[in-house]
Amino acid sequence: MELAYYSDYAVRLVNTEEPARGKDGLTSVEVIRDLFGGASQMARRVTEADLGRFRSIRARLRAVFAAADEGDQTGAVDLLNSLLLEFPVSPQISGHETLDENGLPRWHMHLADHSSNATAGYAAICAMGLAFHLTEFGADRLGLCQAPPCRNAYLDTSTNRSRRYCSDRCATRANVAAYRARKRLEAERAEPTGRTAENSQEATTPADR
Repeated sequence: MELAYYSDYAVRLVNTEEPARGKDGLTSVEVIRDLFGGASQMARRVTEADLGRFRSIRARLRAVFAAADEGDQTGAVDLLNSLLLEFPVSPQISGHETLDENGLPRWHMHLADHSSNATAGYAAICAMGLAFHLTEFGADRLGLCQAPPCRNAYLDTSTNRSRRYCSDRCATRANVAAYRARKRLEAERAEPTGRTAENSQEATTPADR
């Protein structure tokens, strides 16, 4: 499992909340277990006590994305470093179940789980994944969706660093809204001109014509 893969865990957790709509998807132990994935051993350790802890970690992760989205790279790094210090990881080289064409292991980095509870394990995964993504690709690759009211987190993997939305759906919605706004503005600008021309024609006397 490559370290870049772990950054998706952070996105998954952050996007369980829709702040602008007042919605919170972290409502049960089952929801948290789904974040880990069905095969994860950590998922089996989730208890009711993890609900509040997961919400706290989620807020801290969203703050990392928000700082990066606002161009505050130092702020994003400081927030992420605080998570790394609080939730350290144990990286290990692994090659299980992945063989190359010669039947040899495909060695890769794996994060071992030695955490005291499910929240600490998940937080460690998120922090390490985002740290790897940030240092490898840049802080500007972490963002929040620009299509209001959505503020979902995303990882920009575009070649030209141009991503602004969390999904194609939000991109389409934002483009349609921008198009309608331009049309309204054009109509508002054209309307006074039409009235002025009409009033000018009415004010002209027959002799003038």
